[in-house]
Amino acid sequence: MYFGLTAMKKESIAVVIISNGPGELSTWVRPVVDNLNKLNASFKKNDRLNFCLNLILVPCPNATGKEYLVAKSWNKFELVTKANTFWKLIMRPNKYAKWPEKGIVIFLGGDQFWSILLAKRLGYINITYAEWISRWPRWSNVIAAMNMKVIKRVPKKYRHKCQVIGDLMADITNNKEISFKLERKKFIALLPGSKKAKLSVGIPYFLEIADHINNKNKNINLIIPIAPTTSHKEYLFFQSDKNPIARHYSSKIKSIKPIKNSIFNYVIETSKNTKIYLISKHPCYEVLKKCELAITTVGANTAELAALTLPMIVVLPTQHLNIMNAWDGVFGIIGKISFINKLFTFIIKNWYLKNKKFFAWPNIKAKKLIIPERIGNVLPKQIANEALFLIKNKKYLKEQKEYLSKQRGEVGAAEKLARIIFNSIKSLS
Repeated sequence: MYFGLTAMKKESIAVVIISNGPGELSTWVRPVVDNLNKLNASFKKNDRLNFCLNLILVPCPNATGKEYLVAKSWNKFELVTKANTFWKLIMRPNKYAKWPEKGIVIFLGGDQFWSILLAKRLGYINITYAEWISRWPRWSNVIAAMNMKVIKRVPKKYRHKCQVIGDLMADITNNKEISFKLERKKFIALLPGSKKAKLSVGIPYFLEIADHINNKNKNINLIIPIAPTTSHKEYLFFQSDKNPIARHYSSKIKSIKPIKNSIFNYVIETSKNTKIYLISKHPCYEVLKKCELAITTVGANTAELAALTLPMIVVLPTQHLNIMNAWDGVFGIIGKISFINKLFTFIIKNWYLKNKKFFAWPNIKAKKLIIPERIGNVLPKQIANEALFLIKNKKYLKEQKEYLSKQRGEVGAAEKLARIIFNSIKSLS
């Protein structure tokens, strides 16, 4: 995992980013890092600041376990550490790097406490990006707030630390437009998830949705953006008999073939002759913006789709909660115990799902139902029929886009946060 100690230059300033899941990496971390590097590069060579970028991944129940490889592939950081080494890093930071005397720890995902803890351990200052609330304002040096609502929730004696920078999610809309060769058809995006626990249900379930849609309307193109933490090969696995959930669905993959000279990378053809186009580029917001509708699982992707003002149906089928040996981590282990399996299923179905008001990010933020959430024993055919109805209902789609637009924060947050970090580096130099 590590090839010797990372020797950072002592005279440089350490910029340490704390983050966790795939959504935060792509929509928060990368834009901020790119803007910071761009800002520094805009100065003459002799006037550029000397700093080293580091990414510390922290434990997260929504992580896929592949965030480390994705972040390493960007070649933007001197040091990237895995989530499962975080506590070892806290205990013995010098085991992983020769840390400069001065530095900044920036919270961009996970639990805000981890960034406070690491900043104190390294003796660095702390910058917290607060999307909803700043939980530890006393120990934060700077609080970069999404809006004034966040600042109003901070005790008055700490508000001098706060600055409104806007919504990091809003910046993902600033992508160039592209054109499709299949422009005459309408597009529906399918997002079955990126984590194994979701894919085990999502792939067979969404394949059946696709077949139902194609059976009733041949004038719709179906696309799947492949998350960077998964691959098209996993689609073959999770639709096979090796996945116990796949046995409940008739839709199967007949072939996955690469496509040349196209924005898409692969095309799936199902056993019922439905074609689904896969795109590996991430993020692929310019493709999603061409879609009329998205059908998605619960997760950070609902926030990304909302930032694109893409109408969506959020699906959480609960009919497979009892098949917990297909889940990740500790749930997969204890799920093999019959009694615990039944107990967990009972608790989730009869308490958690009934008491939790909203599951999709736009609805949670608005505190009301903006986009439809289909939670429960919902069949793929029902979702397909609803999608087909919405595609024809332009008025409803327009209303949902307008609702999503109102929920989105101001653009330019990544650039503003990068400037805050830049000025903090300058003050330490």
